[in-house]
Amino acid sequence: MSTSVPVGRGAAESWRALRKPLLITGIIVLVSIVVLIATTASTSGPFSPDSTERDGARALANLLKKHGVNVKGTEFLSDATASGAGKALLIGPNGALDRDDWQRIDDAGWSHLILIRPSSRELAVLAPGVKDASQVLSSSSREPECDLDAAVKAGTVTVGGTTYSAPTGAQTCYGDGINHTVVRIVSGGRTVDVVGTSRSFTNDELADDGNAALALNLIGTHKDLTWYLPQFESDGVDDAGDDGPPLVPPDVRYIGWALAFAVLVVALWRGRRLGPVVVERLPVIVHAAETTEGRARLYRRSRARDRAAAALRESALAQLYKAHGIPRRAEPSAVVATLAARTGWDPVTLYEALYGMPPLDDAALLNLSDVLDVLMQEVRHP
Repeated sequence: MSTSVPVGRGAAESWRALRKPLLITGIIVLVSIVVLIATTASTSGPFSPDSTERDGARALANLLKKHGVNVKGTEFLSDATASGAGKALLIGPNGALDRDDWQRIDDAGWSHLILIRPSSRELAVLAPGVKDASQVLSSSSREPECDLDAAVKAGTVTVGGTTYSAPTGAQTCYGDGINHTVVRIVSGGRTVDVVGTSRSFTNDELADDGNAALALNLIGTHKDLTWYLPQFESDGVDDAGDDGPPLVPPDVRYIGWALAFAVLVVALWRGRRLGPVVVERLPVIVHAAETTEGRARLYRRSRARDRAAAALRESALAQLYKAHGIPRRAEPSAVVATLAARTGWDPVTLYEALYGMPPLDDAALLNLSDVLDVLMQEVRHP
């Protein structure tokens, strides 16, 4: 009795099988990261000073530069917490910073802060007293209705979005008479502007009404402007605010997509190939004699004498070809002539035994089996 034992791959064989997929995956990921680094600007996404999309702010950044403002776009918290004396800091929407981060920005001493659609946590630290009025104005042309110099020079502006309630002494513009979308607070030598929407300053709407004039006079107040788009710097979440927990940073998402693409390519490449045959230990051993008997019973039950005779003749011819050196493609007449010359059998009897008609009954099938058996005996014992 013989048994088969499965043999696993060795370390060397596994390395040879995996090194090519690993190499291709690494190359794809590396190329994806290089392309990402080469094509990504210092800032990206909505209201980015580097973005030329409709919701980007490249047009505003260029306008400010033409008027002598040095615009520095950044997504790093360290740039927003550096010393800001005599400089302006614009903080874009979105991102997820905790109260400590906002406090660090406040402690940096910026001379002018422009908060675009700020969160309640951001307002509590950087613009105390200003609160979200939980009311959104539809975007439309509005008069400033205030004495803020930047708004008076701009005149009618296409503005809408979040409105705010302001403390006593604050200047409020572009609202419904109660709440406003632009609020300015001047305290301790620092100016803080709260703007309820970034849409008026995007590439798509900057040229409408007096939007460009308002942006230039509101934001371009200092020679140096840091344009900060908050990201996901903090690990903690401050329950005092209404901001949700940090999401996955964009760079991590890009790398994740690159890895997923690489895995997909390798899967499509390797998925077409079948692995090595897995040898398993059989639960039982079936002897050849039992298989033969079982097949014979099936033939008898279905009265398949033609198939049984064909199987007997095929087996006999295979042994005769090998014993007498007869080509397998030889014509029946050549086979019969060769066997008759070497065995002395009658050619008619040989042809009938090897190529005759199927047996008509079980007796004829049994007789054919006996004739072929005698012929095989002469082959085995010449």
